[in-house]
Formats: sequence, structure tokens, C-alpha cells
Amino acid sequence: MDIGVELVDADSHVNPAPTFWDDYLPAKFTGRGPRWEPGEPGEAHDWLVFEGVRKPLNLMSAVSGQGRQFLPVGRREGLRAGNWEPAARLADMDRDGVRTAVMYGGGPLGTADNELYLASFEAYNRWLADFCAYERSRLVGIAYLPMQDVAQTTAMVRDAAQRGLRGVNIPAFPQSPEGVRQGGFGAQVLALTGDPNGPRQYDDPQFDPFWKVCVEHDMAVTIHLGARIARPGQSMFLPNMVMSKLCMAEPLAILIFGGVFDRFPELRFGTIESGAGWLAFVGEYMDNIYDNQRHWLKLNLRMRPSEYLNRNVYASFIRDPEGIRNRHLPGGTNFMWSTDYPHSETTWPDSRAELDKQFAGVSEKEIRPLVRDNARRFYGLR
Repeated sequence: MDIGVELVDADSHVNPAPTFWDDYLPAKFTGRGPRWEPGEPGEAHDWLVFEGVRKPLNLMSAVSGQGRQFLPVGRREGLRAGNWEPAARLADMDRDGVRTAVMYGGGPLGTADNELYLASFEAYNRWLADFCAYERSRLVGIAYLPMQDVAQTTAMVRDAAQRGLRGVNIPAFPQSPEGVRQGGFGAQVLALTGDPNGPRQYDDPQFDPFWKVCVEHDMAVTIHLGARIARPGQSMFLPNMVMSKLCMAEPLAILIFGGVFDRFPELRFGTIESGAGWLAFVGEYMDNIYDNQRHWLKLNLRMRPSEYLNRNVYASFIRDPEGIRNRHLPGGTNFMWSTDYPHSETTWPDSRAELDKQFAGVSEKEIRPLVRDNARRFYGLR
């Protein structure tokens, strides 16, 4: 595709090498991070060892495998160096025709030790800032934040901004203020999901200091497949993949109907790796139920729900022809293209060919916001 536009990838990923933890965790946690062990001859994979548990090395999020090439576990040499080496990452971006990439992923640790769990967020964010410092004009980092204590998370926003990161990713729902109670994958999932059934939701005024500091520091706020998690090996993996997109509507509805965007009209909120086509339905449906139900609920928003989608809400997509077709409908203003490098859904290294297919018949003028301008606006890129 030759449209004369420098592509901005609104959602890509890094996966730092397991050895990075000892360099970035506080000294009292030295030796407590995961360690890599090579597989024995005849074994098809290496091992990752953490807190007494030995698991096959997971390649799912770090190999750029597609279709029949995809392997969920394997050897360390199967990991792409672009996951943790900035020079290799830039080379992979050049190969795919991407000028700027926004980076997610990498933390926290799956531990039941809440102090170590929280420290791993900060360790990852510092590593990511160093990674992006290699070439800040092209490598854009998004900090990962817990949401147990509002004051603590607010302080982490300030630290992320000072380190040059351009946004913060939070759980789709607040976490329990009591902290993590289980380790392993469950603790890591909490970083994306939070507690959907907990007593606190993001429209609660206790979270207003967090929204306020994000606006003050011009930081985008994102949730990332946080309302439902899909995992290889689960019998319901593919159904969960579908719902990982559609369930993102719930946190948006909470923010809109809870008046958060009325209190913070400059807040930029993104649903990342969520697809975009469903937003047209959600925008129209929220308008309809607001018109029908707001009177007995005594709810008076300053705008109709779909108008908040157009003003405050952004969504990234990988392959979404329906979303592209819906770009002029309510909720379609702020769609952002992405590669999802190096996950199993990625378009890398054939993103240009994929864009040709997706944007067939769309004018260059209308393509530019979707592949560049919207992401620049959302992440505050100059």
C-alpha cells in the first residue's frame, strides 16, 4: 500500500527476557524473579521456573507465528529478539513498513506475594522506559498499573510520565484493595481484568484523583482485553477470544453512564486489541436505552452516550473490515490500526498487504486517520 503515510502501530507488544527482573526489581527481591532453564535433549521446549513451579517456555506472545506456524511452547531461540532488543525491534518495524509502534505487555509477575507483585509493575515500567529511550521518536511505551490503592496508582502515573511513557494500562475493573491472594496465571490475569464483581467500579468518585492526574499529565488510559481472557489449552479458548472483544463494552458503559467523561471531558480512554466494528452497535444501543430509561433512573448526562464514544473513546483493531465500514457511524470516529506484533493474531510481516485488503475502495484521505492520525492524537504524539 503506497499512501504516503508513516504508519503508527497503535498496539504492539514487548516481552522482556526473564533475566531482566534481577536488574530492575528492588534489591530485596534479588533472585526471586523467573529464571530460564534449557530443555533436555529430546524435549521440544525450554523451561521457565518461578516460585517453585516449572513450566514449558510459553511462545504464544513472542514468536509472530501465524496459522499452522504457531507453537504455544518451545525453545528460547524461537522467541523474536525484537521482543526485548530495541535495535532488532526497529528492524522488524522497518521490514513491516511501520514508522512508530506503541508497546504493551511484559508484566507483572504471577505471584501471591503482593509486595513483589506491586514491585514488578514498577520494574517492568522502568525497563520499558529504558527500551523506548533507544529511539523515542519511534518506540512508544505504555506503563502497566495495578488498581488496588488509588493514591499508589496515581503516584505511578506521575512516575510513568516523568520517564517518557505516553499512557497507562489499567485493569478493566478495579482490583481488590486487599491485594492478590493467588499466584500463577491468576495473578497476571488480575492485571488485565481486575475484579468485575468487586464493590468498587471506576465511576466511583474515589477514582477521580486518578482520572485527574492522567488528564493533567496528558496520559492516555487503556484497558487491554481486560474484560475476558482467552488462554491456549482451555476448552473455551476460541469462544473466549470472541468475548475478549465484546466484553470491553462493559467498562465503557460504566464510565459513560457513571458520568466520568462529564467530570473529565479531556480524558482519552482506549479499548486496545478489542476490535472496532462492535462499537457502532454499542453506541446506538446506549443512546436508545438512555432515552428510554434515564427518566426513572434520574440520569442526566451532558451528551448522548454515542457522543462520548466519539469524543473520549478510542479502539484499536487488527483485521476489522466491519469496523472500517462503520467508521462514519456513532462510535466510529477514533478507530486505530495495529499489528499486534508479535502475538498469534499479528499481521507482521505482511501488514502492508493486509492493509491493501482491508482498505480496498477507501480513499487515502480516509485511511490516514485510521493508520496514523487517530493514534497520534490518542497517545499525544507530536
